[in-house]
Amino acid sequence: MTDGPAGRPLVSKMLRFGVVGIANSLIDLAIFSALLWFAVTPLLANLLAWLGAVCFSYVANSRWSFERAGNLGNRRSVFRFFVLGAIITLGVSSGAIVALGGLIGVLPAKIVGLIVAAVANFLAARWSIEDRLL
Repeated sequence: MTDGPAGRPLVSKMLRFGVVGIANSLIDLAIFSALLWFAVTPLLANLLAWLGAVCFSYVANSRWSFERAGNLGNRRSVFRFFVLGAIITLGVSSGAIVALGGLIGVLPAKIVGLIVAAVANFLAARWSIEDRLL
C-alpha cells in the first residue's frame, strides 16, 4: 500500500513514526522525571518536557517519517505540528496527570497520557507535514 506516486509506503511511515515516537517519549519522560526530581510542579514539568520533546519530534518526523507537501510552507507546517501537539499530547498528558496522578502516581499517569495520545498524533503529524490525513 503506497501513499502516492513518489511517496514512501504508508506502513513505512507508520513504522518510522513509531520509532520517532518511542525516542520522543523517552526524551519527554527523561526531561519530565529530571524536572520532578528538581521539585518542579508536575504540570510545569509536563509543559517543559513536552516543549523539548515536540521540537525533536518535528525535526525527526518532518525529515525522516513523512514527505513535506509542496504546497505547505515550513512556518505553516511547524505551526500545525505545535498546535496539534499542544492540544493532543500536552492536553491529554496534562489531563491524565490531573485525573490520575493522585490515584496511580504522576509518572504512571504521564505514561498513560502519552499512550492515549499516540494514535491521534500520527494523524496530526501527517496532516501537519504532508497536508493529508489518510
